[in-house]
Order: sequence, then C-alpha cells, then structure tokens
Amino acid sequence: MTDSRVRVGVVGVGSIGRHHARILSEAPGAQFVGLFDTDPDRANRVAAEFGCEAHASLDELLAMVDAVSVAVPTPAHAEVGERCLLAGCDIMIEKPLATSVEEADRLVAAAEGAGKLLQVGHVERYNPAVEALLPRVDNPGFIEIHRMGTFVERSLEVDVIADLMIHDIDIMHALVDAEVADVRAVGIPVLSDEIDIANARLELSSGCIVNMTASRVSMNRVRKVRIFQPRAYFSVDYSEQSVACYRLQDEDGGRPSIAGDPVVVDKGEPLVAELQDFVACVRTRRPVRVDGVAGCRAMRTAFKIRAALTRSAGA
Repeated sequence: MTDSRVRVGVVGVGSIGRHHARILSEAPGAQFVGLFDTDPDRANRVAAEFGCEAHASLDELLAMVDAVSVAVPTPAHAEVGERCLLAGCDIMIEKPLATSVEEADRLVAAAEGAGKLLQVGHVERYNPAVEALLPRVDNPGFIEIHRMGTFVERSLEVDVIADLMIHDIDIMHALVDAEVADVRAVGIPVLSDEIDIANARLELSSGCIVNMTASRVSMNRVRKVRIFQPRAYFSVDYSEQSVACYRLQDEDGGRPSIAGDPVVVDKGEPLVAELQDFVACVRTRRPVRVDGVAGCRAMRTAFKIRAALTRSAGA
C-alpha cells in the first residue's frame, strides 16, 4: 500500500467528525471516499462541503474504504468500531475509546484478531508543545494540570472525566510510565446530569503526585500543565502551544541560579497531524502513536477516578 493512496472515510460527521472530513479530504496519501452519518441531512451537507459521497449505510461505506475515522457519540464507539474492524478496515476512533473497560478490551481484541490498526484520538499527543516537552521530562515528582472550558451542548452523554480529563490522563501516562497507586477525587454536576467539574489527586508507583482539574463550566478556556522534576520546571500551554523551561544551574564558586532554557515549538494543528499520521501508518503499516492498549490504560485510570468520586460522594 506504500505506493498507493489509502481509501478513507469518516463515520459520524457532527462537530468533531466534520473536521475529520475536512482534514482527510486534503490529507496526503489519502483518497477521501465518503462518509456516513445517521442523520442524512447532516451527512449530505458535509459531503457537499467537502466534495465526497454521503453513503446510505455504514456497510456501504465500509465496502469502499481501507480505513475510517470514527467520530460517533461515545456510547456507539464499541459497536461501530467492531463493525469497522470486522469489515477489514483500520480505524482511528475518537477518545474515549469506549464507555467501559470491557468494551475497550473487546475493541483491542477485535483489532488484534483482524490484524488491523486501532488508533485512539488522544489528540494532545500531537500538540507540538507536548511533542517538544516529552523528550525533556525525566522522573518528575509533581505534575499540575488544568483543563477548563466553557459549557457547550455536546458530549453531555459522558461526564467531564471522559469528555476532557481523559486527555490529561493519557498525557500523564505518556510523561510517567508508572501505575496508579492511589486516587482521591471530588466532583459535582453543575449544568448537566453528569459530573461537570472534577479534581483528582493521583499518586503513582514512581512516587510522582499528579493533581488534575477538569471543568466544562468555566468562564475562560485554560489548557495548562506544569511539571516539576529534579533541577527543572516546565510550564506548558496547550492552547498557545508554548513550553517554558527553567533549570537549576551551578555557578562556579557561587550560589546556584535558575536560568531559562528556551524550547522551540513548531506550531501546527494537532488534529491535522493526528489524522495525517494515521493515514501514514495505514500506508506503511508502522505502529500508531496512541494504540488501543494506551487508550485502555487511560480508561482504566478514568474509572479509578470515577470510583474515587463515588467514594467521596458517599463519605
């Protein structure tokens, strides 16, 4: 397949899936075949916008493609993902991978059984600031993460942990390859029936402490992470795609000082990088950056946080 274009499609073209269609319609190495959505009017509008076919059924689309991006509501991830894999398609499925660990494990098993790629849409892994940060992090002792957003009427079928915090759970595991030893969490519903704001304090087996807050009821949009490790401190702004680094330096014959260590970030649109990389992985058959195992790991931690929330509410 390395010498030919990948026939790709999109399943689900709501607010996020429409952007998948936009990007895949222009992705190098891809032939954008078409899309499917359970809302025919929406499917036709998006298909007309990006010059492709709106297929009448999911099976019709799957018969025409090598790979698909799946951007349906989270409760449908497992069913739709399995159908795509069984039809012989590589898939990129939006986060979270599924609504339960059992469903997520089933998707991973289906991908392995079919010999197909399963990429999970943890798009912050493709944020240029995160890409610049990861090689510089070494044995952090404390991580502070804030992800705050204004209320929007989408993804309300899941709580803020699955909607927003899941991004930072995945980043935490990318920064520190350690198991979660202890979790404490608090959270409440505010404008929906699900938890809209939550704070979690996690202790990892490495000894690192991670404090993360996620909210979808804030007045301002904040996407920041701070990492403290021996002799260095990093401050990352996901939105600005910037990394500030400060290191402790030993002065000859004098007291140590703190000096800035400039970090160059080549800015870009993370979703573009993510979907283009997915197409490249399909063409070359190299492993995806965020596979189903990583998606399951993030989900398991999310469920530990949710369980801690339940214990906190019952205390």
